[in-house]
Amino acid sequence: MARFKTVAALPPGTIVPREKQLTLLDRLEDLRVRSREIDPTEPAVRLFWIVLTISGLGLIMQANHAATTQSPDAFWSGLWGQAFFRSAALAALLVGFRLGPDRVRRFIPALVVVSLVALALVYVPGIPSAVNGSRRWLPLPGGLTFQPSEMARIVLILWVADRCIRLGPDVTDWKRGVWPMLGLGLVVFTLIVCETDLGGSLLFLTCFLITMWVGGARLAHLSGPFVFAAGGAAIALLTGVSYVRNRIEMWLGHAQNDQVMRSTEAIASGDWLGVGLGQGLFRNAGVPYLESDYVFALVGEELGLFGQLALLVLFLAFLWYALRLVLSIQDRYSALCCFGLLLSVALQAMVHLQVTSGLAPPKGMTLPFVSHGGTSLVVSSLAVGLALGAARPRNRSDSIPNPAAARTAA
Repeated sequence: MARFKTVAALPPGTIVPREKQLTLLDRLEDLRVRSREIDPTEPAVRLFWIVLTISGLGLIMQANHAATTQSPDAFWSGLWGQAFFRSAALAALLVGFRLGPDRVRRFIPALVVVSLVALALVYVPGIPSAVNGSRRWLPLPGGLTFQPSEMARIVLILWVADRCIRLGPDVTDWKRGVWPMLGLGLVVFTLIVCETDLGGSLLFLTCFLITMWVGGARLAHLSGPFVFAAGGAAIALLTGVSYVRNRIEMWLGHAQNDQVMRSTEAIASGDWLGVGLGQGLFRNAGVPYLESDYVFALVGEELGLFGQLALLVLFLAFLWYALRLVLSIQDRYSALCCFGLLLSVALQAMVHLQVTSGLAPPKGMTLPFVSHGGTSLVVSSLAVGLALGAARPRNRSDSIPNPAAARTAA
């Protein structure tokens, strides 16, 4: 709201708007200027502890869920499995922190090729593992599975950040900058959406295009392809895939689904303080995926509104310190990678919270660091670790120079 002041030169009582109207962009610019004086290690350390806290809460929720839904033998097996995946996630976070975007940069082309091959293997008959009609997982030794689209999202964020910095001013040129990047992004988007995974493909495309935009591409060049690709994919799946159409009908209230209804009831049953850890009843009432795709409903039932708000505060703190970390990093490539990687984790969390609370159509998407799952947990931790690695002081003499700066120096 504009503030007003009385001007002595005008008749008494006359008010006029002040000369400068402060806006949200002004506030963000002020935050950017002040953040440049901050040591990046400060927000990085806070982010690290926030992620560990959320992951610890997730381990508690998973242990309680397994204790009341599985036999004693299966419980201990599942608990050790969760401990294994969360240890692997912590190791991925530390490895990512050790490497950082700089040390991964030279391997980005090879990682892109590996990601494309993995996405293509999903379509080879006899290889992928199909779950609920979607073929998104590749089998691994030991009975484990791997979801290539999760890793592809991280790799393509690193690739587009590298391309934006290498191109310099040419990032705004349609033929030399925008179209080649868009081409690869749309190929990956198509491979993911045809699995079928509309939500995951839209999450990938959103992170990819926003990173391009922050990297210097024009919004006018990106908005059209996004509307065309996202809208075309949505229309195609709505008309050709029955379960996608049913999910939209559930969201609009034209159809009912027991899982969606029960998850909402689970949240409501928690009241203020919840029914207590391990005391939830909906897990034994036939509500599927309460430990993964609808884990926020499990938190609401057992920890109540207080637990939900505490988890929301943790994710808001994640967003705040992620923003401070990005703004405090001086190197453009590292800052852009940090932005894209943390954005992918934050958007995934936002989608999960919206789906669980009924604000978005049903979508099988885990809550980072809380839900049961291997690929999502490890990849999210790796993304955060790489972002935190951007805050480590290191010699950048071997980094690839900015083409614009090189031409200016010449």
